[in-house]
Amino acid sequence: MKIRFLIPTLLGLAAIAAAQADPATIARIIDEGKNHSQVMPLLTRLAGIGARLTSSTRLDKAEKWAMDQFKSFGCANVHLEAWGTYPVGFDRGTHGFGRMVSPDKIEFEYTSPSWSEGTNGPLRGPAVKAPKTREEYNAVKDKLKGAWVVSDTPFFNRRGGRPGAPSPELTPEQKMQEDINKLVADAGIAGRVSASRNDLCVTSGSYRDKTFENHPMDRQVTVRKSDMDKIMAAMTAGKPVELEFNLDQKFRKGPITNYNVVAEIPGTERPDEVVIVSGHLDSWDGPGSQGALDNGTGSSVTLEAARILCKAGAKPKRTIRFILWTGEEQGLFGSRGYVQQHLWELDMISAILVDDGGTDYQGGYDGAESMRAMMTEAYAPVVAAFPDLPEKFTTRTASQTRIGSDQDSFNDYAVPGFFTIESFNEKIGPSDYTFIHHTQHDRIDRAIAPYLVQSGTNHAAVSYYLACAPTLLPRFAKPEFKGNPAGVPGLMDILKKKG
Repeated sequence: MKIRFLIPTLLGLAAIAAAQADPATIARIIDEGKNHSQVMPLLTRLAGIGARLTSSTRLDKAEKWAMDQFKSFGCANVHLEAWGTYPVGFDRGTHGFGRMVSPDKIEFEYTSPSWSEGTNGPLRGPAVKAPKTREEYNAVKDKLKGAWVVSDTPFFNRRGGRPGAPSPELTPEQKMQEDINKLVADAGIAGRVSASRNDLCVTSGSYRDKTFENHPMDRQVTVRKSDMDKIMAAMTAGKPVELEFNLDQKFRKGPITNYNVVAEIPGTERPDEVVIVSGHLDSWDGPGSQGALDNGTGSSVTLEAARILCKAGAKPKRTIRFILWTGEEQGLFGSRGYVQQHLWELDMISAILVDDGGTDYQGGYDGAESMRAMMTEAYAPVVAAFPDLPEKFTTRTASQTRIGSDQDSFNDYAVPGFFTIESFNEKIGPSDYTFIHHTQHDRIDRAIAPYLVQSGTNHAAVSYYLACAPTLLPRFAKPEFKGNPAGVPGLMDILKKKG
């Protein structure tokens, strides 16, 4: 094969030689990643599956698709690895909508909690302003049956705290509001509609304490603030307002076994030592979202790294393991379960690389000062290949991190885990992650292709370097930390089955 891109610096070649990595292989990795990238086609196909809530059938489909990709690249040991169970699953369909029917016809941007009751078809009803006092309740109680109860502020709800935690003490005002909310719910309303803080509709939800047969039947909708402003303006003007929602969502009979997707390029000399490249495959599933940037991008650059390495004929000395986590959005469950099931091999994991920051490029790493030399040598060929996309290494003083992504699960045990630094080029510009994160705007049209090309190449080159280095990456001292396997739902049952 004619290589169209060669590493232009002697420094890069010297670093590779010192690491015992093959310079010709690195050159092929850079060429394949930079000049023949498939990261955008991979992301396009993944986003086409749609948003992938943990416990959903779309996540099942995405897992099978990812396995097929790894196999087609030539990876070995491609499999699903169970990490736990949910008592119930949840699927959101594609036919949902929310709108004002009268006095004006307005289509809403909206969301509803995952693992919450749907409407079983379009459900139309009058809008009634939520009462906040007994007097207001008495004035509207005869209008509540079949109505959508609306509020331009979130409804008071004490639920959603940590399971098993004592209920918080309520103020007299909160106790009164809770009593009124119960009266409203018992009146047979269609559901509750509240406003988001702005025009971003952020999706969340909880599977906890729910089963297919026994779950809350109340319906909750959040519309963007500008849509609620239109509802309130019409009601303030004394116009009868009629709303219609089709919450196309259903519970899935459980228990649902949840899996990570795993694939490998086996090591040629020290196969029991491992470098992990990863992203999380699950996403929130609010209407409009494709889970494209959180974390379709991280999943796609993980797949792309595997493709590049296989295409380049990489023969790493250590095993490079690719993992697509699930359950990340509900509490890093996939990676926490993995750690508990692989405690025996944690000392043999050189590093775990996590891309979960959206669509900006991989701009470096944050770790112990003792890791700096190896990590800067690892990404030096990529910086040479993408001179407009520099990288850096920053230091931290403790192993444990609380970034909220899957490297945290490993850093708790002093395994070097990296949440890749998200950077941008001034000419191309940054991604607006707040605009996208868990919102209706998490779609592929927000992806920045040049950044993802660099990220897939960087994942491949850095993991290959570390897999060929003379030693494992230096570590922090192990913190005093005891794992909590009970924190991962259903994990104890899986551990018992494994013996």
